[in-house]
Amino acid sequence: MQLFHFSDAGGIEVFTPRPVKVAAPRAEGSEWLNGPLVWAVDDWHQAMYLFPRECPRVFAWPVSTTTPQDRQAFNAITSCRMVAHIERRWFDRLSRAKLYRYALPQEGFEPLGDAGMWIARSNVTPTSVDRIDDIPRALERAGVELRILPSLQTLQPLWSTSLHVSAIGLRKALH
Repeated sequence: MQLFHFSDAGGIEVFTPRPVKVAAPRAEGSEWLNGPLVWAVDDWHQAMYLFPRECPRVFAWPVSTTTPQDRQAFNAITSCRMVAHIERRWFDRLSRAKLYRYALPQEGFEPLGDAGMWIARSNVTPTSVDRIDDIPRALERAGVELRILPSLQTLQPLWSTSLHVSAIGLRKALH
């Protein structure tokens, strides 16, 4: 398994643990997740970070507990492993954005057990870096269908299915 960190900055030589910019509400006992950490994502979930940092996005994909009905409905609308949704107003920015994907060593990281997220509590030196110039093409290569919507609010019914649904940056979404 490979771990990655995505950034719009190239030339990062060492990732230093730092607190999140905007503290997220956490369950009691999990507040430490807002503290100084280095965040990484595993290779299967990395497509969730092939976006400009502030871009609100919602993902859906079947998992082992997805019902046959929900799996059939998902497979009827896409042949991809995952569907990513963004607001129309972000597509131009996404199309022009450049990202850097840093490969990180697995040593020193611990899994969070949530959508491929891993954390380290000490400095991490990347093993390599790739520049991504065509994000829509990178998503396609990752088996992700990108859907452009006027608003992410129309996706509310997804949370009532047995698909895995993950959202990132919704505080920046249109309401």
